[in-house]
Amino acid sequence: MQWILTMARSHLPYRQTSFTSRAATVAKTLTFAGVLIMNSVASIAQVNRIDIVGPDAPSLAAYGEYDIGVRTLTLVDPGRVDILNTQVGAEAAIYDRNLTVEVWYPSRLKPGQSRGGEYQAITRNPKITATLYGQAVRDAAPNTPKANEGAFPLVVISHGYPGNRYLLSHLGENLASKGFVVVSIDHKDSTYDDAQAFSSTLYNRPLDQRFVIERMAQLSASADSFLAGMLGANNTGVVGYSMGGYGLVNNLGGGYSDAVVPSSMAPPNNLLALHAASNPAFRGNLDSRIKAGFAIAPWGMERGVWREEDLAGIEVPTFYLAGDSDTVSGYENGVRAIYKAATNSDRYLLTYKNANHNAGAPYPVPHEILASATGEGADHYTDPVWDNVRMNNVMDHFATAYFNYHLKGDTSMLEFLDVYPDGAEATYSVQDGEPDTTHNYWPGFEEGSAVGLKLEKLQRGQR
Repeated sequence: MQWILTMARSHLPYRQTSFTSRAATVAKTLTFAGVLIMNSVASIAQVNRIDIVGPDAPSLAAYGEYDIGVRTLTLVDPGRVDILNTQVGAEAAIYDRNLTVEVWYPSRLKPGQSRGGEYQAITRNPKITATLYGQAVRDAAPNTPKANEGAFPLVVISHGYPGNRYLLSHLGENLASKGFVVVSIDHKDSTYDDAQAFSSTLYNRPLDQRFVIERMAQLSASADSFLAGMLGANNTGVVGYSMGGYGLVNNLGGGYSDAVVPSSMAPPNNLLALHAASNPAFRGNLDSRIKAGFAIAPWGMERGVWREEDLAGIEVPTFYLAGDSDTVSGYENGVRAIYKAATNSDRYLLTYKNANHNAGAPYPVPHEILASATGEGADHYTDPVWDNVRMNNVMDHFATAYFNYHLKGDTSMLEFLDVYPDGAEATYSVQDGEPDTTHNYWPGFEEGSAVGLKLEKLQRGQR
């Protein structure tokens, strides 16, 4: 199997400068062993690679032209309310809130350096640490933006409960290779090895996201920072998975309902009112630098976090992603209900048919968990129907298109977004290499590879 793995790695898209079809490329380069490679994707995943681009991947899943650097930072937000130590009826406790973040950025490798590195990631079973392998190089020199490009847009990634900053590392690396600075947060009180009272996550998630945007803007403005002049925080996208999506929807303008503020799961003393739609200060606290949202299975609608009228406060363009069998966030009365109610925004909804809550976010289940005596935590990374590599590739494809359009103004990306809604019903009709008048298959997808996917679009004012 080792020679198969080596060969597979050699065909990963390390330096692809144009967004051509990965499926076509792989088919051409693996003619003598294509079937063997295709059948060994699951085996490759066992070595915990986060950068696999499968033979059935849509074209924009390919890595971009930039080498990738990565650094770990600790950011400190002073004077935050300490939810865990605030007592009912007492004045709020205050502390300095420390957040560890992973920053991926376009880099310039030294002669002799090559792409590749590893991460030590605590898993859903906190007794197990997994070694993940990707393309980023630790502490690599930054690649300053080209004069005609302006600063690289900022993308913030916010994990679920529990989770950590590596859960969407495949997306972090992928976007950095395409000219984005990406920062992924370890949300204190909400990680695999620090899963504290849920009330802390409910209160802190929107604040953490906004704080990190501000701190990254400060680092870009500091001549002493490795990020000096690199990123444009005024042009920020936020990716939120599950509870990260909960916080994102709030930061997009979806203030929480008054009913959830005093609920049993909320923090004491009505502190959650800070994020409520009825709070006169709520909209003034929003960060106008967020220009696009990418909400993966956002939690809360089924639990009464929002009313329909609360979601009308969202004006920022948003891409929603969900499985229609989601038992955590819900689908028809959960994610889809958010999508439909956000009537003052342009938005998309990508649905993985028959998928559950994972919906493309987590990297594949770590080998270390599978090799353990109990396999505890494996279901956190898997889906009963969908392969995680496949889901990751599809999500990376659409995140690329969405952020390139909204944060870079690349209108050519609309071709990949405005598609025939149901991939299974789209028509693939190509004659002598040219599509005919009946061809409406999803651009970037090879014949048959859009089956199981649905992409809907609603414009501002539509429901």
